[in-house]
Amino acid sequence: MQEHNPMRITTQRQIILEELLKVTSHPTANEVYDMVRKRLPRIGLGTVYRNLELMSETGMILKLEVGGTQKRFDATVTPHYHVRCMECGKVNDIKIPIQHDINELAAKACHYQILGHHIEFTGLCSDCGKSSQQKTSIN
Repeated sequence: MQEHNPMRITTQRQIILEELLKVTSHPTANEVYDMVRKRLPRIGLGTVYRNLELMSETGMILKLEVGGTQKRFDATVTPHYHVRCMECGKVNDIKIPIQHDINELAAKACHYQILGHHIEFTGLCSDCGKSSQQKTSIN
């Protein structure tokens, strides 16, 4: 007996997922569209947007709504942290241990039933940090 799957895996969705799995850059929908279009030249931007939204709603991928920038997408759905460059907007994973007790600490501090958390670190990536240092040394 086949188990009920809430979302059918179409060729388009499979290719979107495969392309997301190839990168660690957490691309925007437009960037995903550019990647997918190389394999599916006739796919529309709206189709990519709809599929990304549906795939994120069903938990197949993560949608990152990072401070003040376009939505980005991540094929890594296991808990992990992100760092965002304040200059160029690049988002990367941070490979540090997950702090599993943080939900409990927050619940005790605010008396909420904590269901989850999203932690985003901010800073300057190595490229923007070098650029910032060069500007400072010129002045």
